[in-house]
Amino acid sequence: MSDRIVRAITSDGMVQAAAVSSRELTERARQIHKTLPVATAALGRTLAGASLMGNALKGQGASLTLQIKGTGPLGTILTVADPAGNVRGYVANPQVDIPLRPDGKLDVGAAVGAEGGTMTVIKDLNMKEPYVGTVDLLGGEIAEDIAGYFVESEQIPTACGLGVLIERDQSVRAAGGYLIQLMPGASEDTIVKVEGGIMAAGNVSAILDKDPDPEHLLKTVLSDFEVKILQSDPVEYKCYCSRERVERALISLGPEELKNILAEQGSCHMTCQFCDAEYEFTARQLQQIIEGLEAEK
Repeated sequence: MSDRIVRAITSDGMVQAAAVSSRELTERARQIHKTLPVATAALGRTLAGASLMGNALKGQGASLTLQIKGTGPLGTILTVADPAGNVRGYVANPQVDIPLRPDGKLDVGAAVGAEGGTMTVIKDLNMKEPYVGTVDLLGGEIAEDIAGYFVESEQIPTACGLGVLIERDQSVRAAGGYLIQLMPGASEDTIVKVEGGIMAAGNVSAILDKDPDPEHLLKTVLSDFEVKILQSDPVEYKCYCSRERVERALISLGPEELKNILAEQGSCHMTCQFCDAEYEFTARQLQQIIEGLEAEK
């Protein structure tokens, strides 16, 4: 089943929710960045979280950046989502390999490093200034940190579950997650039912491994509610890099810096940090950019 994101609301209007299945896009990220299992899990969870958050945005060209700066060996994890829920991202140290937890599971929390770490959400809605919210990491397992962000920065009671299941050959077997949020006026009974459903549902990756349909995931977690699906859309690992964008980045360096690159390297080879696209600018092409900049003076 291809990756998909669904948005829903309970029939009483008191709970809104979204879920994403993201195995293919997480596997694509693993292949691009050559991540080892714990890095794959951390990046995969962050990609799923960003997809769920980005899909809630309104407006053409809007974007959401989810950045995790932990103090563990993985370093910074950066993901960017568009309003459709398409995502791209990277982890600073993809080759990190640390011991499993005592229960035999990948120790994402230790690899991220919560103590002293932060999570930053940047919403660019094409306004004058983007919205930026930063909170301290709670545990570094990503899902609880996203829930904590919504409670602290946006005052929205939120539950988040994310999971990535890795095969023996280090490929991605299942990935995805859910985001459940209480609407204003939600009763104590609603809260109890949500919490009970989450506890009964159990591990996200196990649910998705049995059935990768995100609608099934939502209805499993919200088992005590009648759920109305509002929309269902495909999502993918999608990078917006292009030769034109890379050229604009080179132009922004200015003629003197470009002359230094030309003198020292003879040409310019650039690889996108989000995907495996490579861009080559020959000596002649660099010279043309320099001449164009100097002609504008």
